Amino acid sequence: MGGVLRRYGPVLTAAILLAVAVWLLLLVVLPQLLMVDFSFRPSLPPSKAGGPEDVYTLRNYATLWTNQIHLAIFLKTIWASSLVTAVTLAVCYPVAFYMAQVASRRRLPLLVLMLVVPFWINELLRTFAWYIILAFNGPLNALLVGLGLFSEPQRLLGGDAGVIIGMVYVYILFMVFPIMNAMESLDRNQIEAARDLGAGWLRIHRRIVIPHAKPGIAVGCIMTFMLAAGSYAVPALLGGPQSRWFTEVIYNWFFEGGNWNQGAAYAFILLILCVAFILLMMRLFRVGLTDIAK
Repeated sequence: MGGVLRRYGPVLTAAILLAVAVWLLLLVVLPQLLMVDFSFRPSLPPSKAGGPEDVYTLRNYATLWTNQIHLAIFLKTIWASSLVTAVTLAVCYPVAFYMAQVASRRRLPLLVLMLVVPFWINELLRTFAWYIILAFNGPLNALLVGLGLFSEPQRLLGGDAGVIIGMVYVYILFMVFPIMNAMESLDRNQIEAARDLGAGWLRIHRRIVIPHAKPGIAVGCIMTFMLAAGSYAVPALLGGPQSRWFTEVIYNWFFEGGNWNQGAAYAFILLILCVAFILLMMRLFRVGLTDIAK
């Protein structure tokens, strides 16, 4: 704070802080408070707003537990988002380790560029690209049939498999960079010393690398899970009626069903789920907010 004051002066610093406070108040705090209010009120026509029927109730939240279809979609979203997180971690961990500890400083910028360049394209276009790749007559099916793994093309779209594959690709950077950032501060001499003492690679990662990279792994898992659980575009484009995501149900309440009160309640249930996952990751990896902030 002192550095900001010295750089911009008290007047400009106060103006910046005021602008940030107004921005957060108008675009974050007040809309969330309105949504909370909506979630605890029944859906009524405007003529009955403020009347005797317009009272606070938990009915919107209880709807999820009485609607078996929505409850099944909610539970499916939890395990599918967890699976996306686990698969993304499995894919990104070796990539992050190679970039942080193995790749030379001359090669590292090229590797980072190769990872980042595809993400200069809009998420919808990247998802449409996977729609083409996973199509019944798409290149992936042609490759699998050509290799003899399948006798005929398989339907890869319209189910959970296509959605999970698409999400792993879309959110890969949110897992790679936190883990790489944590691994970069690990002294390579520790790894060399462990190898000289006869430790295998699995033991080196289990005893040295993973404990050091725990904050980065926790951040990557948190970000990937939250983005996957809150994704709408990927399941809408790559999924189908049998692989609906909970965000699609929320979207339907807001924009098709016209019941903002029920949609707000469902949205906050999803928010509570994400907060619970954050606390679980912090407890599982035994890291605090200070460690994650690094």
